[in-house]
Amino acid sequence: MTNQIAISTTAITELRERTGVGLVECKKALQETEGDVAKAAELLRQKGIASAGKKAGKIAAEGAVLAKVDEKASKGIILELNSQTDFVAKNEKFQSLIKEIAEIALDQEISDIEKLKASKVKSGETIAEFIAIKTAEIGEKIDLRRLALYKAGPDESIFQYTHPIGSKIAVLLKLKGGNAQAGKDISMHIAAAQPAPEFIIRDEIPSEVIENEKRIELGKEDLANKPKEIAEKIVTGRVEKILAEKVLAEQPFIKDPGQKIKDYLAKANASVIQFVRFNLGEGIEKAESNFADEVAAQLKRN
Repeated sequence: MTNQIAISTTAITELRERTGVGLVECKKALQETEGDVAKAAELLRQKGIASAGKKAGKIAAEGAVLAKVDEKASKGIILELNSQTDFVAKNEKFQSLIKEIAEIALDQEISDIEKLKASKVKSGETIAEFIAIKTAEIGEKIDLRRLALYKAGPDESIFQYTHPIGSKIAVLLKLKGGNAQAGKDISMHIAAAQPAPEFIIRDEIPSEVIENEKRIELGKEDLANKPKEIAEKIVTGRVEKILAEKVLAEQPFIKDPGQKIKDYLAKANASVIQFVRFNLGEGIEKAESNFADEVAAQLKRN
């Protein structure tokens, strides 16, 4: 029987980090799906316990993200530098370090993380060596995790936004047409929007994403006893709403919810070519001894 299957603490930890659901419900879902984490995550969504927007990207990690654009708005970079504690992330040495690394990446137009680590600072060390030195000075492990580089083409400009409080969210944006105000507004919207946009327009959404959302909605318990035709109509409406939330062009503009982003862009004679948003620590799956102990204790009790 599935409720007798032994579920590992690793699987429970992964499912909890992915969904934000409590330990007991995670364990039950894993038992029902014979230990399959992906299926268990879908099951929790179908039961209405986990939301579509909750995922592993929300795991906490410390440090800072930073976006930087040159004076001509012709190129820009965005990067993430991690530390172990928020206290160190606020340290002046740490803040100076991420700014210096960003300056090098922008000046040399570096888009590869390993190439950036091999680049040299003014004192002659590579960035990797420089980070090791700063790690010793600060007394905490520091890791240069990721970056992206944008370069403008004809009639294009690069814009950025780094949230000033905590440096936990940063955005890099490539805009065709428009003006500086439009670039600022759209960048800030992308940073503030909840849920965060994943696509520019509806046509960019892969068919498998759409089918997956339909499958999840059809499997929800509140539709179990409804006629097929009615259930499908309800699912169509729900999926439409979910997909609209993922599309930048269809989101209500943060500064004026009465108009959508596509309406704002039309008035500004602008179009979004590319964007990326870095949330500090998203996607990091780090071992935490206290949480592992919590999971182990919960397993013993159940």
